[in-house]
Amino acid sequence: MTQLSFADESQEYQEFVEKFKPKKTTDDCYTPPEIFEVVLDYVVKRYGIDRDKVVRPFWPGGDFEREEYPQGCTVIDNPPFSILSKIIAFYMSKGIKFFIFAPTLTCLSGRGYTMKTNHIVCHATITYENGARVNTSFVTNLDEDGTVLESNPELTDLINDKDEELQKANKKQLPKYEYPDNVITAAKVNWYAAHHTPYKVNARDCCQIFALDAMGGKGIFGGGLLLSDRAAAERAAAERAAAHRWQLSERERKIVEMLNKRC
Repeated sequence: MTQLSFADESQEYQEFVEKFKPKKTTDDCYTPPEIFEVVLDYVVKRYGIDRDKVVRPFWPGGDFEREEYPQGCTVIDNPPFSILSKIIAFYMSKGIKFFIFAPTLTCLSGRGYTMKTNHIVCHATITYENGARVNTSFVTNLDEDGTVLESNPELTDLINDKDEELQKANKKQLPKYEYPDNVITAAKVNWYAAHHTPYKVNARDCCQIFALDAMGGKGIFGGGLLLSDRAAAERAAAERAAAHRWQLSERERKIVEMLNKRC
């Protein structure tokens, strides 16, 4: 039997196994460097801070409370969201400036510091390095004008544009295979069903297969059926019906016939 190595490249297979991957928590989210640079550039531009005095205390195995915070530094980082209140309370008590990532929907839920910090809400979804996609905003004590809440379209666009760029660059380009009319798969019949096209095959018109000779050792994910020419013609008809192709009118057919005679 041919080994189903093609399954490793199949979009259908990738979607199938994705369902069984363990879900990531927000505490596992490490920011892609490109996204961090976008945020850093924005903060430097808006607040005029010194880029060389930026501190990032949140890393695997790190302890933010024991981190060294030089005079005049600013914390810009993505902290574990589960202890966000503890982190902000610590920085506020120490007089440390910060601009930190926060989950959008709960960024106002902190106690004791909400009215002393600004909550910069972005309609931005960041795809973190572990694959988790999180709606992300920011909490900061860099604003000194009393602002406690704002929407920020500029930072929203900067983050979303960069995230989209990264996803397009990192997206695995899976090969697309088209089988001949003499091959039918469950995935193709599923497409017929989705397009309200009846289709069926009798056992006398087919045999089970797991690969084609031309596939060079790769396999058909989930297997398929090799069809007789008669069944293949029925499959082709179903394909045309499912595609909902426009049909020529009688007037247009007459024009085609005239063109045929001209040729």
